[in-house]
Amino acid sequence: MRSRYEIRFAGSGGQGNILAAFITAKAAALFEKGLYVAQTQTYGAEARGGKSQAQVIISREEIDYPKVISPNLQIILTQQACEYVDDTILGGRVICDDYYVHTLPRVDANLYSLPIVRTAREKLGREIVTNMVALGCAARVLELDEILRPESIKQAILETVPKGTEDLNTRAFEEGYDLFKHSQHL
Repeated sequence: MRSRYEIRFAGSGGQGNILAAFITAKAAALFEKGLYVAQTQTYGAEARGGKSQAQVIISREEIDYPKVISPNLQIILTQQACEYVDDTILGGRVICDDYYVHTLPRVDANLYSLPIVRTAREKLGREIVTNMVALGCAARVLELDEILRPESIKQAILETVPKGTEDLNTRAFEEGYDLFKHSQHL
């Protein structure tokens, strides 16, 4: 792992970007040894529908600046959130939802257009688990980049989501993991 690995989840309020980032940070802090973690978020004044982004920094060294500078991984869930992709690290990964992102950004990174929202709606019957599908995609990338194990993220999900929703959230996570596992960048 590089000394600093940066992740951004971005979309609109109500999509669960902050929860996805919180779970990622929790997985790194509690279930992986020797890592430092910082998690921040920004969102508009609207409870739902405004801009929302959450960031996670994972490092083997102490983190002196808790904001993302050049993300290694970005999960983009709305067209408006595409404004964030310009700072992606060269060769990083940008995963865009294919339902709400109609015009893919131009970026010097590996770009993926995946049916994140459609998977939540059609396969799981609940758009509310879009964040867990996105988190599953992120988990596969984090596994490939040797940052976090998917089992750590799954454990953090089980410890975080409301009681009675564990099965739905776990299935959404697994759908997202498989979605990225079988994808190819554009």
